Amino acid sequence: MEAGTNAPLSLEELDAAVGLRTGRTHVLSILVENRPGVLTRIAGLFARRGFNIETLTVGPTADESFSRVTLTVDGAVDPIDQVTKQLHKLVNVIKIRDLEPDTTVQRELALFKVAAEGAARSELLELCEVFRGRVVDFTKRSVVLEVTGAKRKIEAFEQIVRPYGLIEMMRTGEIAMSRGRAET
Repeated sequence: MEAGTNAPLSLEELDAAVGLRTGRTHVLSILVENRPGVLTRIAGLFARRGFNIETLTVGPTADESFSRVTLTVDGAVDPIDQVTKQLHKLVNVIKIRDLEPDTTVQRELALFKVAAEGAARSELLELCEVFRGRVVDFTKRSVVLEVTGAKRKIEAFEQIVRPYGLIEMMRTGEIAMSRGRAET
């Protein structure tokens, strides 16, 4: 496309021109003081910078005075660096790490409520076993299955059970931890 023409840009061309999306999902692990309002300030900072938080999980650490926030965002390196610098300025943020996918263990938990009557019930139980899932609830007409694993595993399981009649699904979002010896 020539400069100065009125031809519309495709999304790929726009992303390349602006440089906002890399296709790399950044998994940020943020250690924070366990205080009210910390999560609101973190989410607000990302919103002001125009980032969409894809997944967000928060939970306690071994020390109950701290919590671990794990969030995933897609973005270029420079804007992520700017956001992490801003996060460091927040009073209750202790430590931030942009976890590298190759050196990280990532897991997600998902619950699937699936219609299960007759022969479909035994097929679903076999599928659940193949994915190393487990049955957490049974009724006459449905079954609730729990699957834990990497994002791709969860998505694959969803695609397989959807034709049976996916009634409801709930996913936690990813949690992540670096491999090897813990850093302080």
